Amino acid sequence: MSSDASSSGALLLCRAEPDVVEIAAQLLRERMLLAEAGRDWSVLVPEGKPWLHGEEPVDRVLTGWATALAVGSAWPVLALWWDGDRSGYTLASGFRRTVGYEWLANGTPVGEDEAMRTFAARLGLDPVLDMQSLEALARPDTDADARARMLGLLAVLTRAGLTLPPGLGPSEPADRLREVARVQEGVREVEWPGWRDAVRAEFGAVEKGPLGPWVRGPRARALAAVQLAAGVPLAVWAVRRRSGGWGAAAALLMAQGAAGLAYDRVRSTGGASGHGL
Repeated sequence: MSSDASSSGALLLCRAEPDVVEIAAQLLRERMLLAEAGRDWSVLVPEGKPWLHGEEPVDRVLTGWATALAVGSAWPVLALWWDGDRSGYTLASGFRRTVGYEWLANGTPVGEDEAMRTFAARLGLDPVLDMQSLEALARPDTDADARARMLGLLAVLTRAGLTLPPGLGPSEPADRLREVARVQEGVREVEWPGWRDAVRAEFGAVEKGPLGPWVRGPRARALAAVQLAAGVPLAVWAVRRRSGGWGAAAALLMAQGAAGLAYDRVRSTGGASGHGL
């Protein structure tokens, strides 16, 4: 844990609208505030601070959450985090390996250039203009501390449509982020609704979403089976490591896998949506 953990803060940036993000975020079983953050972007602000009470630092907790949100979604999730010693990001996208980068408090880069290139590719950023800006963030600069580096990263993302509400940004402590998020227009409180309502919400999202043949059939069953197969061992590992973030990822994988199989079965047999749901 950081020597100044009380200054830690974190944001989850999701490249999807709040209506879509809310359903997935409920399965994290963590209280969060959800707000719009520009064209096709949403921001999640954690209400709790598990990194202060557990054995995991803020970056590991956020990596678990970002992975949990991304594995069952068609949109990427970017976790931004910082504490008294360093700042950084983790990008999660589907089942692909997460990619991240970090800077020490004085702005010293600690990462590989390849991470920046992968980051740009997965978010569909401009391979020339945006990549030049990202490469600059990975070079030594005595005039840029960690906060300046993170602001530079956000500046690149504004060209991809991201617009964070004023006051939600790097270096702010978690309590301040929560206060700012609460007064945003249209902010939503996200919390665990219980399994029954969570599954019903998942079914509703699939019913309305443009998933085409993925809704049911062999490919849908295969995806659901993969989610379940990945979730079970991950849950065991998370319990052994007492990892809340990865525990959330495992729970979400298993929930979505089970819901996917159930949905495919109900729809394939022509069952009505009211059969026990």
